[in-house]
Formats: sequence, structure tokens, C-alpha cells
Amino acid sequence: MTTPLIDPFERAIKYLRISVTDRCDFRCVYCMAENMTFLPKAELLTLEELDRMCTAFIRMGVEKLRITGGEPLVRKGIMTFFEAMGRHLETGALKELTFTTNGSQLARFARPLYDAGVRRVNVSLDTLDEEKFARVTRWGRLPQVLDGIRAAQDAGLRVKINAVALRDFNEDELFTLTEWCARNDIDLTWIEVMPMGDIGNEDRVGQYWSLRDLRARLESRYTVVDTPERTGGPARYARLEETGQRIGFITPLSHNFCESCNRVRLTCTGQLFMCLGQEDMADLRAPLRNNPADDTALETAIRAAIDRKPKGHDFDYSRQRPDGQVSRHMSHTGG
Repeated sequence: MTTPLIDPFERAIKYLRISVTDRCDFRCVYCMAENMTFLPKAELLTLEELDRMCTAFIRMGVEKLRITGGEPLVRKGIMTFFEAMGRHLETGALKELTFTTNGSQLARFARPLYDAGVRRVNVSLDTLDEEKFARVTRWGRLPQVLDGIRAAQDAGLRVKINAVALRDFNEDELFTLTEWCARNDIDLTWIEVMPMGDIGNEDRVGQYWSLRDLRARLESRYTVVDTPERTGGPARYARLEETGQRIGFITPLSHNFCESCNRVRLTCTGQLFMCLGQEDMADLRAPLRNNPADDTALETAIRAAIDRKPKGHDFDYSRQRPDGQVSRHMSHTGG
């Protein structure tokens, strides 16, 4: 193995989140505008290029890959990429291959994903109310997602629900979602809404529900005990004593997690973002395509990018405006 990736703040980069498409079959109100303009397909890395890119990162010490989008399962031929990444699991170079999905295609792909080596999946689900689900996703259908979750569990995948905390939307479902997850042996992580991209008429500050407040509400009903466990990502975890379940909190605004950040994000066009909340990025597509038979230039570009990884992001709603907002949509960077 070549020298591992260490950023300027002595953080080892072990985790790559890679967006395989900016396209999605939903239009969630905190993620996209309703009428999105997607990238021309010619600009996207091919599945073979994605394989080569990920393999380079794995060779340089990355141990966890999370496949994202957009919605990763809408990319044509995506299973060939998952299957190709499975070879790194077999050698032990890669410790975990996982993905984040809206759940719409899970019923079709759950079994093949398990066969490819995936063992955990994050499903984005903000409400169990069918009408509200249609409203927040604009295009989505809740029964289809619930069918996908059941299929994932039947296939042997461990499911975690990612719920974005939205003021005046799912505040009243805090206990409903908690208890539904407990009954179905599903982990639950809450995420603060982040100021990313132009989402039309939606009010970022109006959407924001601090997880400090959310946790205080949980504590009014449950005994919430912090735990030291980590899954390689930004979530901090607690256990509810009464149910025994694990609850995660991803708090980029109320309590940022930058000091332990071990992640970088690669877009479907080969842009490497060293921080979700900063605009700086490195173009890896050019060294990849300009040197089809040699990864030396690609590895040099990756190291140069990691040397620019910042200490943290600047997300802030405290002045009643979305300070630190970045121009790109979450669907472009990778959810």
C-alpha cells in the first residue's frame, strides 16, 4: 500500500462518499428544486472510471465506500459497479461497502446488493404519513419505500433510517418514527437541514429544527444515554433505555463534527470536495482521463487535494439567514 492519506490537521482519510449520479426519482424540498437541470450524461464518469477512481483511493488507505446520488439505484448498470467493488472486500483492503438511497428501488436491488457484499443501507425517510411524504418528496410514494425497506431486511441488510429534522413538518412525528423503528429493529438517525443549493421558494431558516431541541423532546419521554460507538461517519449515537434502540444525531449546525472528519466526497463528474460545506474542490477527472494506463498523476492530484482539506465548514443559521450556504445541491455532491 502507498503512503496513507493524512490531511493538514492530522486526520486520516479513510472514508470516501461517491456520487454515481446527480439524478433522482424524487424531488425532496430540502435537496432539490422541483424542476432540476441535470448534468449531461457525457459529463459523468463511466462505471469503469468510477471503479478505477475508487480503486486508487482504496490503494491509498480508504477503507469505507458509501455510494450515493442523487439516487444511486437509478443509474443504469449500477450493479456491475457494486459487484466490481466487492473484489476489494474479498481482499480485505475495503472494510465496508454501503450506500444511501431513497428506497424507491430497493425491492428490486436488495438481494443483488447483499450478494455483492453490501451489509448496511441508509434509507432517507422523513415521515410515515403518506400525504406528507408525497409533499416533502414531491414525486415519491411511501408504500413503495416501505416495501423496499422490508425487502432489504428480508435480504439480510441492516437498515438505518436517515430523517431530516424539519420544523413544522415532522416535529409531531418524533415519537411515531422512534417507536416504528423500535418495533421493526431499525436504527434511526436525525440530520439537521443544511444550506446547500437553490431550492426555489423553500425557506432554509424556516425549515431548520435544531437537534438540541429534538433531543430534549426525546428526553421528556425516554432515558437517553450517550454511547461511544461510531460507524465511520459524522453521527453521534445514544441509546434509548426503554426500547434499547440506537439513535444517531448528525449536527452540522448546532454541534459540528469537523474535528473528527475522516471523509471526502467525489461527485459523478470526478470533482473531489474535501468538505461538504466549502466550495473548494479538485478536478480528478482530467488526470484520470489524460493518463488511461497510469494512475501516478491521479494519485498526485488526490494527495494535493487532501493537503487542502479545511479544518471545518461554516454552516450557520444563528443570524436568521443561511450563512455558509454553498451553491451546489446536495444531489450533486452526494447525499
